[in-house]
Amino acid sequence: MAAVENDLTPEQWEALRGAWGGCAYCQSSATAMQRDCVQPISRGGRYTLANVVPACASCNASKHNDEVTAWLRRKKLDERVFLLRHATILGALLPAEDNGSEPADLT
Repeated sequence: MAAVENDLTPEQWEALRGAWGGCAYCQSSATAMQRDCVQPISRGGRYTLANVVPACASCNASKHNDEVTAWLRRKKLDERVFLLRHATILGALLPAEDNGSEPADLT
């Protein structure tokens, strides 16, 4: 873990939490969110803005280090909805990071 680049800032995490409004996978907002790597660290992922989503403890533990789309299918969660929303949120947040402006309001 120490060798892995982990550059997600607290401000980026808050922007991600606000943009998703709950668990990126099951949409629950009833519990505290944990940082989950879409591509697990064990598969080359990192804690970065482009790779982290908020996840409830149940989804985070269930996904563990699985590949996200196969896990979503196995759990009977909507893979397409997740992928489109992930791309939309990143599209709004990543350009803001590149040009130093404030992140877009996704609410």
